[in-house]
Amino acid sequence: MMSHRPPPSAISAAWGMIGVVAFVVLAFGLFGPFKLEWRTFIVPAIATALLAGGGWYYRAIRHEERLGAILTSTGQIIGFAMVAAPLSYLAAASAFPLQDAVLNALDRRLGVDWPSMISFISQHSGLRQILMLAYGSFAVQTITTVLILGITGRVVRLYAFVHAFIATTLIAIVVSVLCPATGPWLFLDLRPAAANGFLPVTASSWPVFLGLRDGTLSAVQGLHSEGIITFPSLHAALAILFSVAVWPVKGVRWSVFGLNGLMLLASPAYGSHYLVDLIAGVLLAAVCWTTFARQFGATSMTLRLAAIDASPPLAPDGLLKPAQPAFSREVEPA
Repeated sequence: MMSHRPPPSAISAAWGMIGVVAFVVLAFGLFGPFKLEWRTFIVPAIATALLAGGGWYYRAIRHEERLGAILTSTGQIIGFAMVAAPLSYLAAASAFPLQDAVLNALDRRLGVDWPSMISFISQHSGLRQILMLAYGSFAVQTITTVLILGITGRVVRLYAFVHAFIATTLIAIVVSVLCPATGPWLFLDLRPAAANGFLPVTASSWPVFLGLRDGTLSAVQGLHSEGIITFPSLHAALAILFSVAVWPVKGVRWSVFGLNGLMLLASPAYGSHYLVDLIAGVLLAAVCWTTFARQFGATSMTLRLAAIDASPPLAPDGLLKPAQPAFSREVEPA
């Protein structure tokens, strides 16, 4: 008999990965050349603890799986973001040889003309605004994905999404150690003057990335950290995860798909990503989603929670009716 509750591993494994990353960051902060700015960790740490506690309460005491899953997953994402950003800083400080020449050569083989593309985008203010909004939807989409899956009762799918989110980011950080890059804006010297004053959103991360590589920057923050990973593209990877995770929800699937299509289109210009960064990000997301969706059983016959009534219904003769199933089956694609 199938249970409407996700396996315990669906919750504990994510906390375990977060704990391992936190330990690594803490070790480098205490014994390595990095300085942890402790105050920047206080707010996300408190938020993570409160959400984790609330999630446990609603799952274990109140038996309200939907609300418990929403709180737990939100806490896991905040907690992971708090330690993953510093981990990416540690990765950048390893200062392996830059791979921009290789990535740019691959882009040229794919027919990408960077100067022409940037010039075209910079000359169309409406297109720039749309792409900027799509690229900046990353944080909002992370939370709305959790809410959509939790509210619609797709709890197992929600935990699969969180695990794929964490795994995708960690793998991207590891790859960025061996394949660091500044991105096409710096490598090809696409000066703002040649692009009508247009700069990518990630321009603020360039001094951070270069400072970490040459040792002039050693401060690590829990909040307000810059995104410094070029290959593979996390925006591209998460565009796939957002779209696939909520695809079974018919009311929002196409709007989410369209928004993430725009985010993919915006990533080269606004994220200073090579086209091969996007391809690698998409492939990484596909592998991670498939892995965890299968592990948690979120690929085909997935359980969706129905309303759980705390008191059994009574028959007209006063006898208890047989208990109704607290979940429904639905076919949903991987």
